[in-house]
Amino acid sequence: MNLKYNNRQKFDPILPDHDEWPVVKLSKNREEFIEKVTNAAFKQIKRLRPTPQALVQELETTRYKEKLRLQNDPWEVDPDDEVAFWKKVQTDLMEISGKGETGGKEDEILYRILLRYATEIAGNFKHSYYRFTRRVVTFGFARLLNASQSKMFSGLFRGERTLRDKIRIRGYTNLTRDLAKKGTIVMVPTHFSNLDSILVGWVIHELGLPPFIYGAGLNLFNMGLFAYFMNSVGAYKVDRRKKNLLYLETLKTYSNQAIQKGIHSLFFPGGTRSRSGMLEKKLKLGLLGTALDAQRSSFKKDANKKVFIVPVVLNYNFVLEAPSLIHQYLEKEGQEKYYIDSDNYTTSYKIVKFLIKFFTKPAEISVTIGHAMDLFGNYVDKEGNSIGKSGQPIDPRDYFLKNGKISRDKQRDEEYTRLLSQRIVEEFHKFNEVLPSHLVAFVAYLLLRKQFVNLDLYSFLRLPEDELCLEFATFKEGVRKVVQVLHELAHQDKILLAPEFEQPLAVIVDTGLNNLGMYHAKRPLLRNEKGEVITQDLNLLYFYHNRLVGYNLDRHV
Repeated sequence: MNLKYNNRQKFDPILPDHDEWPVVKLSKNREEFIEKVTNAAFKQIKRLRPTPQALVQELETTRYKEKLRLQNDPWEVDPDDEVAFWKKVQTDLMEISGKGETGGKEDEILYRILLRYATEIAGNFKHSYYRFTRRVVTFGFARLLNASQSKMFSGLFRGERTLRDKIRIRGYTNLTRDLAKKGTIVMVPTHFSNLDSILVGWVIHELGLPPFIYGAGLNLFNMGLFAYFMNSVGAYKVDRRKKNLLYLETLKTYSNQAIQKGIHSLFFPGGTRSRSGMLEKKLKLGLLGTALDAQRSSFKKDANKKVFIVPVVLNYNFVLEAPSLIHQYLEKEGQEKYYIDSDNYTTSYKIVKFLIKFFTKPAEISVTIGHAMDLFGNYVDKEGNSIGKSGQPIDPRDYFLKNGKISRDKQRDEEYTRLLSQRIVEEFHKFNEVLPSHLVAFVAYLLLRKQFVNLDLYSFLRLPEDELCLEFATFKEGVRKVVQVLHELAHQDKILLAPEFEQPLAVIVDTGLNNLGMYHAKRPLLRNEKGEVITQDLNLLYFYHNRLVGYNLDRHV
């Protein structure tokens, strides 16, 4: 798997006229699309709750959950009439509660709630805002890079370095471009930072692709800088506080209808940022299921209207939110529970401060575009043909056939979605690019852990840092062994290696130590005056070590 970097390749836009961008067409018909989403969600809820009594009960459940949300977790971004709206719902439900004949009042209440949800979720893409934001991001970050290169203020106004020097792009870029002309792309990246959506958005533009729509956490709209950016690129809003059936079905319907309309979409299948620092092992099936539903519906209308899944793997040398993320993981280890965001992104000022630090450091960012697949995990060629395990083209429509017709089968489709999620996880591991910082964190953590094998994880992580020390020669030998295994895995197309792995071992080690967690106040790994390898924050070291979990490398340390 020889995936070259595309940092010097210039990609022309596949749709030069922005009026032809699918997201622009959606924005121009925003009200019509909201109504379509509302109607489709209404039909789905009626299928799930077919009797008046069942529907009224679901409406009561929704109202109660929303009441608790407003009492326990209100946000500034919530509409001013939020409390009044749900009080009116309560009053209307009280009028029909317990009555045998409701006169269809429950349908009117349902539609009103779904319309409110759909309107809240819907993005509002504006090309002028998008163009301005893109220019500001590109110009501003490039200036910071040049300033850091020259170490002089005058460097802000030079143009030697660009974001392409900072962000390495490799993988199946041309294949993705070809498929974007023939069908609808659903891009599914790994997720580690709140900056991921900005990074992937920039990469999409660099590849000459039209803007994608994507779900952004509603909490980000609490902050001015992020709110402006999200609105300008047409992100649709996802409120993870809302766990009721009506909201979740509206959200899935929005994604489904957008994909059916040929709008390229981006969503993070892990559902939220990786708290542990590991590559996602288990994905959320809801939005993946919407892609499958959209493909089935599209095949009913047009046999050639295809949806393609493109995995993307992001790699950073440091993640700003790492301290809070790993703290949340260790508190809730083993529990499938949503984490309320509480990290360093609290003000626009802190975001700008981080960006300055981020782009004036020497470490690079890695973005790998994986091989596109159909909704059943089969690779596709540049013509959009699905290729089976035998290497022969197959017809993906056959997966939906029942008695010779394309049909909906809930149990079957859920199994397809589960299998697709497994294939995406496999591709994440295959297209994961190992950075030297990940390597040194992995080796150092395991060597330290072996010194205290009788302690459980939490007891080990509570050890004082002055008891955690490695002889440099021992550490370097451990790195050498793992590098050898990584080269073997890369030769077997099971992982990717950063360019530094072609350098001598000493360079790999130094690069890893210099780049690992460079922004954090307490460094996960460094050398003391004696030359020994020590840590100032064992939790952070554990977080970055986790990036290489899943490759059976621990037995080589």
